[in-house]
Amino acid sequence: MNLILTIDIAHPPLPAAEAEAVLDEALRKIQLSSSLRILKIVHGFGSSGRGGSLKTMARNWAFVHRTRFKTLIPGEDLSPYNPVIQELSAECEVAISAVLGASNDGVTILWVR
Repeated sequence: MNLILTIDIAHPPLPAAEAEAVLDEALRKIQLSSSLRILKIVHGFGSSGRGGSLKTMARNWAFVHRTRFKTLIPGEDLSPYNPVIQELSAECEVAISAVLGASNDGVTILWVR
């Protein structure tokens, strides 16, 4: 059973309004699903070296919808040693792997309530 829904808004890059609509639909899909519990957003890191506009938009979107998430895990905090990742892995019965265990500034993981 797949518990992770991956949404890629960076390849090709979507305009912010379209990316928000895609994220809204993904959240709706997870909330209606009996199995999906994790939303992995691939937003890219941007060429500035500090994060791109899609990363900022995705994290702002997540903040606006924060009551719908158990937690937000920035990609830079992904590590098999992160206690939140360990809790998510145990509760959702998801193996810690490259999807949840390797640092990646270009993604954000949302654990949906």
